[in-house]
Amino acid sequence: MAATELYIGLMSGTSIDSIDAALTRCTEQGCELLATLEHPIAPELRRDIAAISQPGEDEIERLGRLDRDLGRLFAESAQALLATTNYQADEVAAIGSHGQTIRHRPPSAGNHTPFTLQIGDPNTIAELTGITTIADFRRRDIAAGGEGAPLAPGFHAAAFAREGRNRAVVNIGGIANITLLSGTLLVSGFDTGPGNTLLDHWIQRHRDLGYDRDGQWAAEGQVSMALLERLRDHPYLTRRGPRSTGKEAFNLAWLETSLQQLPALQPRDVQATLAEFTAETIASAVGDAEISVDEVFVCGGGARNTDLMRRLYRLLAKRHLATTAELGIDPEWVEAAAFAWLAWRTLTGLAGNAAAVTGAAGPRVLGGIYPATGVRTVLVK
Repeated sequence: MAATELYIGLMSGTSIDSIDAALTRCTEQGCELLATLEHPIAPELRRDIAAISQPGEDEIERLGRLDRDLGRLFAESAQALLATTNYQADEVAAIGSHGQTIRHRPPSAGNHTPFTLQIGDPNTIAELTGITTIADFRRRDIAAGGEGAPLAPGFHAAAFAREGRNRAVVNIGGIANITLLSGTLLVSGFDTGPGNTLLDHWIQRHRDLGYDRDGQWAAEGQVSMALLERLRDHPYLTRRGPRSTGKEAFNLAWLETSLQQLPALQPRDVQATLAEFTAETIASAVGDAEISVDEVFVCGGGARNTDLMRRLYRLLAKRHLATTAELGIDPEWVEAAAFAWLAWRTLTGLAGNAAAVTGAAGPRVLGGIYPATGVRTVLVK
């Protein structure tokens, strides 16, 4: 097998639950998933990431240390993935590392100087793995006037578009995003609003759990229409055209402001309302799409949330709804595979963004390339 066909994608999202690592074979004919690994993030590191994601004291010092710590963890995840296979580091063309987003200030939110920032030092990843590493995918699109997000729609189009089918691919991570495909044409893509982030933070606060397994807690509650109406007033939901968002806009502080204006609610009822809000914003994006969507395919962690999927089935009753497993890629690994694909695009000199999605001035080759040294430190036996 040609070494240039093997790529590793590393993804850590808004939920900060783990690093998803995927080994793929990428060619002009497509991207095949070969092996996957969910690499844990220690609780103390998760707390540090959550803390640096909000303004605070001594930020530069904390940022510098955390950038290196995450670089080491991303390197460990790549090596742990390879340890489960028969492949060696020198057979891998590149690692595509998304990094960990700690700020996202896109132009659509009215930021005078838009920027986005992901950490997880790629120099450290390249040095420890001995594998060329490509990272910092989002900032070139921002520099070209784009949102910097979402970037997965290009991969969605390459992997899931089919002639004669109008499809929506919905990724439900911490934030949810949608890709609209008319046949093989990528029509548009954008963040729809919250995915798992509010659900995860609310259950963490009230039940000390990292997430609501299968949506069981939300399923026990009753939707508060009064709270739902207030959540629907979020200004992000009125935006049109290229747009993206993050936990800067959808967070517990915003939720608490809404709750303070209402009579006290049972925590499980708030969870049920948050699940309904997430499902509703996704369904609205499908219903308001520029194309008549026939099929909806879900990927990301939200695909495992039985309660959330049940709500989507109800709201999208006239459309075929399934996960991307029906199209050949397990929903849990689509985003990690997307960043392997983006690394392949970068090394082959092909654009990784889609201007129709991000609003950038045009197609751009994304990411910085950090070459392998040929010297490896083995972190995983």
